[in-house]
Amino acid sequence: MDKNKLEDLRQRFADKSTFEIEDAHLRDVSAALQDPSGRRKAPFSGVSTLLDAPQQDSFEALDVALIGVPMDLGVSNRAGARLGPRAIRDVERIGPYNYMSRLAPQMHLKFADVGDCPIHRYSLDESMQDIEDYFNMVKDAGVKPLTAGGDHSITYPIMKAIGRDEPVGMVHIDAHCDTGGEYDDCKFHHGGPFRMAVLDGVLDPERSVQVGIRGSSEVIWEFSYVSGMTVFHIEDVMHDGMDAVIEKTLEVIGTGPVYVTVDVDGFDPAYAPGTGTPEVGGLTPREGLKLLRGLSGVNIVGGDVVEVAPQYDPTTVTAQLGAQMMFEILCLMAQAPKS
Repeated sequence: MDKNKLEDLRQRFADKSTFEIEDAHLRDVSAALQDPSGRRKAPFSGVSTLLDAPQQDSFEALDVALIGVPMDLGVSNRAGARLGPRAIRDVERIGPYNYMSRLAPQMHLKFADVGDCPIHRYSLDESMQDIEDYFNMVKDAGVKPLTAGGDHSITYPIMKAIGRDEPVGMVHIDAHCDTGGEYDDCKFHHGGPFRMAVLDGVLDPERSVQVGIRGSSEVIWEFSYVSGMTVFHIEDVMHDGMDAVIEKTLEVIGTGPVYVTVDVDGFDPAYAPGTGTPEVGGLTPREGLKLLRGLSGVNIVGGDVVEVAPQYDPTTVTAQLGAQMMFEILCLMAQAPKS
């Protein structure tokens, strides 16, 4: 090693703390993330919250509300996603800085974990109304919701609230299109929220993109194609590459309001075993990260991560992935056009 270079490094860094940083941007970020004592909270300490956000009991002064919806009455296979919000809250070391986006969301947004949406835990129909009523309050407060589910049926009543004045477009990561019809005398199951959202006029199918689709349920996803949704099967991702998927996605969703919904079963069970309806051959976390990061500047008005079922997740890798996806959506909200 060059001795002059070594001496220069010693002069510049030998007696400096971790938080004494030369780069102006990183120095500003570091300063914003420290507490008044000049320290950063240990990731394993304190009360567990979504994305380690502050806790708040109301929507007052918030740009984004982080919300849990612990409801899995709509599952068709393995139950357990009701415990998803708690599992995601228990994940440490997510954020607070996104090195790819070069931002810390808390420098651009006021957000907080406002707790869980209250539901009727023994009634799916009543829970759907509970969720819609709650998210109407979020909408009325002028706050964008970012939600941890819960099974995917929760997205329907959320969309009814968020899209009540103008239908939203959608970017949807999943193994399943979730555009099925009534099933076993139930229309609110987790395999059909987007059919109902389209038919209720709150989701624009021609501005909707579904990525990662695969598995034997293909026979019941006719509505996606007939309504005009853009569907990328996992084979399309493999053949065309994620860059092409992102380019087409941006073309489809345009400049209008967009809702981002991530079902963790969109990822291969090697990375997300903790879910109720796993399908082999799915997306990798790197592909999911690339897709979401490709949405920078899109008008994101809400989002969710659903179907984390921690009892099938012995190493917590699924909850870790779900929390990271939530953080990426939060970063997109920080980059969205100001209304």
